[in-house]
Amino acid sequence: MYKVYVLYSKKYNKIYIGYTGNLEQRIMSHNKLSHKGYTVKFRPWEIAFYEEYETKHEAMAREKFLKTGKGREFVWSEIHRIGLISA
Repeated sequence: MYKVYVLYSKKYNKIYIGYTGNLEQRIMSHNKLSHKGYTVKFRPWEIAFYEEYETKHEAMAREKFLKTGKGREFVWSEIHRIGLISA
């Protein structure tokens, strides 16, 4: 199983979209293990939501969509809907 995930940084009001086969390890990497890259600058991250896919190809396609303008609109609407930030 592959997961497409959205991380949210309350402190900086930023999102990060990715996919992985091991969500727990990947979150740890974003929050603690990595020493360079985009996610290091905006810690701490929390999981806003994730979706499961059977194949890596499906997960990659969904991640690609979520990184488009329409996809980011969807992501931000979900973040508002679940109450991580208010409208």
